[in-house]
Amino acid sequence: MQRFFNGLKYYFLGLLFLATIFVWYAVWLESRNGLLVAFLDVGQGDAIFIEALNGNQVLLDAGPNKKVLSELSKIMPFYDRTIDMVIESHPDSDHIGGLIDILRRYKIGVAMETGVDSDTAVYKTLENLIKEKEIKKIIVRRGMRINLDKGAYIDILFPDRDVSGWDTNDASIIARVVYGNNSFLLTGDAPQKMENYLVFIDGEKLKSNVLKLGHHGSKTSTSEIFLGYVNPDYAIISAGKDNKYGHPHKEVIDEMNQFKIPFLRTDEKGTIKIRSDGEEIIF
Repeated sequence: MQRFFNGLKYYFLGLLFLATIFVWYAVWLESRNGLLVAFLDVGQGDAIFIEALNGNQVLLDAGPNKKVLSELSKIMPFYDRTIDMVIESHPDSDHIGGLIDILRRYKIGVAMETGVDSDTAVYKTLENLIKEKEIKKIIVRRGMRINLDKGAYIDILFPDRDVSGWDTNDASIIARVVYGNNSFLLTGDAPQKMENYLVFIDGEKLKSNVLKLGHHGSKTSTSEIFLGYVNPDYAIISAGKDNKYGHPHKEVIDEMNQFKIPFLRTDEKGTIKIRSDGEEIIF
């Protein structure tokens, strides 16, 4: 008789577990409303998680360390252990350090990078993991479009050539995420000279609702002419609290105020989640 009651207990516990998973899944489905672009609080670094309504996911950079795992766990359901694509904006450790743990914990479909060379241990470890796990690697070029869902895509604006011998910041991927009438411009650590080059070749096509400021709000990025052409409704600064570089620099903050652009900082707000229904930007 005791064995019968024990079996019954485990049966009901199993049902409760399945019910919990079902409720979790239902809540997750309900929360998915349009395109999600989340600027993760990974300290002094960049990590941007993008998820389309159909569930396609892209992680652009992953910060300097495994903190990205805890931030992703707040956004992705606990049972989701796949990410369709990871993109390395450039191989500096504050952008790719966390990707090592991502590749070890998640199944990755495709890895994209600029092809710029780096002799750091972090980059070599990451490249070895990509080979070991047989992840398809793509070298990005201007003109590539990553289709996320109907009406949602990522356009690669830069690099537009072989950058293998370049300075890593100069070679940063600059990408524009588009959903309907909304757009997000993501600039890695691109310096002003690269921003101004894009102004020369794209001009008013750079107009975007949200701009992720280059190089964590450093004065080496965000030129006035670039900011004028992008003309964002909001700006995002991804930086670590009390970081040793003084990011974001006062010059950039003054520039935001001069142009009357509202800005949010991960060092103050934590992870910043933005949703788009194709018409409106919703924080």
